[in-house]
Amino acid sequence: MGHRALGFLAAIAALSGVLGQDSPTFGTTVVVPGGLRGSIYFIPQNTAVLPDFGRDDLERAGEIWTDSLNILPRHWTSGFPGLTERFEWFALDYSGRFWIEKPGRYTFALLSDDGSRLYLDDVPAIDNDCQHPPDLRIAAVKLEGGVHTIRVSYFQGPRDCISLLLAIAGPDGMWRVFNTRDFTPPSNPETWNYPGASSVTIVPTTPEEASLSIDRLIRRLTGSGRSEKHSSKSKTRGCLYDPVRFCGK
Repeated sequence: MGHRALGFLAAIAALSGVLGQDSPTFGTTVVVPGGLRGSIYFIPQNTAVLPDFGRDDLERAGEIWTDSLNILPRHWTSGFPGLTERFEWFALDYSGRFWIEKPGRYTFALLSDDGSRLYLDDVPAIDNDCQHPPDLRIAAVKLEGGVHTIRVSYFQGPRDCISLLLAIAGPDGMWRVFNTRDFTPPSNPETWNYPGASSVTIVPTTPEEASLSIDRLIRRLTGSGRSEKHSSKSKTRGCLYDPVRFCGK
């Protein structure tokens, strides 16, 4: 394994420690007020792209809640306790709302294994679809102040490596894991500076944003300047391979 891969794995281990994430979780059956609600669906074996949740005949297994999506690339065979033991061939459709206090340019990063998409105010912002190993896609948007809707669709194909992480950088350029708790409106609606409907506009990414790698994103999230020696016991071991995408025929 090359130095680049070792650095990537070490950065992932560091981020796991920062987030206190000892095991992967897509959410909890306990309702998270103001969080993201995710509907779980069973999908047919050999599914190669995200299903059309509104039209495809899918079996809904239940729903979970979370305030952030921060699952790093790793093995996962635990299923959804209390709902289903399935850990492959399922899809999740998250939706929620968030409040923008400071209008301006925001950049989103969506890391997943397998396919995922990000929608802001029903506008497609990031397309990271198809069966593929951990891969990253970036989008820059201009957000007005006020309430916005967010939707993240995701599917897990064949066992057993997973990843789903959504990060955001605000006008200050500082990256962090997107968390609905960081984007809540004032408690009193009468004090809202933006009572009307808000909008989102897709804008071009900068060359630096477009070239952002998984390794560099994780370093930005952890604030680490250099990677530490990687342990062979890392949970990510075996989850990285050639970035080939399979989208079916």
